[in-house]
Order: sequence, then structure tokens, then C-alpha cells
Amino acid sequence: MSQRIFVAYVEDKPGVLNRVASLFRRRGFNIESLTVGHTEQPGISRMTIGVDTDEMVARRVEANLYKLVNVLRVDDVTDIPSVTRDLALIKVASANAEARAQVMQFVDVFRARIVDVANETMIVEITGTEEKIEGLIDVLRPLGIVEMVRTGVVAMTRGPATVTVDAPNVAAQLPKEEVRDPAVSYSV
Repeated sequence: MSQRIFVAYVEDKPGVLNRVASLFRRRGFNIESLTVGHTEQPGISRMTIGVDTDEMVARRVEANLYKLVNVLRVDDVTDIPSVTRDLALIKVASANAEARAQVMQFVDVFRARIVDVANETMIVEITGTEEKIEGLIDVLRPLGIVEMVRTGVVAMTRGPATVTVDAPNVAAQLPKEEVRDPAVSYSV
């Protein structure tokens, strides 16, 4: 088993996230990472889903995602050359000058940055691969991690190719000034 990364383009409607999460729950899969955000095309959101599974089960997951009404396109980008990133904010205890100096040194080595400094804590922001973030967490842990939040993985395939999403139903929901011709496929 290894982490598989799926990118799903979905209609931006209430309940879509719940339907996708319910699909994974019904099938007994644990979602390791889930990020959702708007795309450059109005009415379409992009989900990046990380799941620990093998290749055969991943194909079934992809097929089941396609069965959901609001899912427009699904790609398993695990084996495709892509850029993947995760973001973490880590609040670290830094009550004395020595601790602050250590945090600043680690931040420099990992190409992270300090985004907030208080009397007894510092917040570090790091963006990169999961391994890079785990490495910084490991070195900061002895100093005292007070709080941490991570976004989950986002992924985009490399190269000039763009993903095309056929979204004829989305145009009907848009305000008049944003309606696009449903006969035309728009690049996402």
C-alpha cells in the first residue's frame, strides 16, 4: 500500500464534499489528505485526495468517484510527473533567546519562514513535500510544538498540457454576465 493522489474536478455545489467523503467511508478507505479549492473556471472546484491503497483498489476508487453526479473529471496523478506541496503552520515554544536562535536556524535550513513572534512562541510556515515538513517537525519537536495545522497535499501535473473539464451544467447556475457557451470545453 502506498499513498495514491487523486485530483477530482467537481461542480461547486453544496453537498458535493459530503458525497465524496461518504463514498470513501462506505468503501472503508481512510482519506489521508483532502484539499478543496476553486479553480480558474467559475462553478468548478478542484479536490486533491490522498488515500493509502494499492493500484488495483485505486482504479476502483476512481471509477466510483466518476459515478457521483457532481464529479466532472477524476485523475490519479500518483504515477504522472507532478508537483505536490503541503503547507504547515507550526507554533513552537521559544521562551528564551537560545530557543529562538535554534528555531531561526532550523527555519533557515528548511527554507521555511517565521510568520509570527510572541513573547513565548513563534509560528513557522513551511511549504514543500510531506517529507520536508516531517523533517522540520522532527527537529522542532524537542523544542516544544505547541500547536500545528497542515493543509494536506495539493498536486498539479507538470508540463504544458491542461486538463479539460466539460461543464455544461455549471453555466446554467452562473449569473448572466458569467454564462459561458456550454458547447465549448474550457481548459482547467
